[in-house]
Amino acid sequence: MIGLVDYGMGNIKAFSNIYKQLDIPHKIILSEEHFKDVEKIILPGVGAFDHAMMRLGKSGLLETLNDLVLNKKKPVLGICVGMQMMAKSSEEGTLSGLGWIEATVNKFNKEELGDNKPLPHMGWNSVNHIEGNPLFKDIKSNSRFYFLHSYYFKPLSKEHSVASAEYGDKFTCATSLDNIFGVQFHPEKSHHNGMQLLKNFSNL
Repeated sequence: MIGLVDYGMGNIKAFSNIYKQLDIPHKIILSEEHFKDVEKIILPGVGAFDHAMMRLGKSGLLETLNDLVLNKKKPVLGICVGMQMMAKSSEEGTLSGLGWIEATVNKFNKEELGDNKPLPHMGWNSVNHIEGNPLFKDIKSNSRFYFLHSYYFKPLSKEHSVASAEYGDKFTCATSLDNIFGVQFHPEKSHHNGMQLLKNFSNL
């Protein structure tokens, strides 16, 4: 059973529709009680870092979420801001992140990008992933995914970067540490490749 964490900051319906198409059991998590029987967790996110952290903190889900991920080692997939929240901090705000991975979230340098690469980084981009990571099973390297962001995830260790994309420079667009996974792009908007990635997560 996959739990879709609904704290008001993600397109829960889109993920639910994909898992319905794939005939994969899932449910929406609105309270601590809903975590019962959940074996894997998706943490989506859109908008600003601080606002997302505040909403998650006020949702009443954070304590159980931390316990399931850090102590019970349930697989979790953070998406877009959901991935960025896994870092220790973000240049976008002042609040601390979840700190699940030693990483920071940095803003793209507008001057280095130049006039031909506006912010936010929006649209389709090729993703190069490390062979063997189960999240990208049956997905060819250089496959395209949909992005919408102005900040990027920067892990302290290269070992925690399992896929990269380029926007002015190369940046980490997928991370992995034990049972913790994150992607900067939106699999729910990435058609076949996104569906395959969400299916792969269900099979971990």
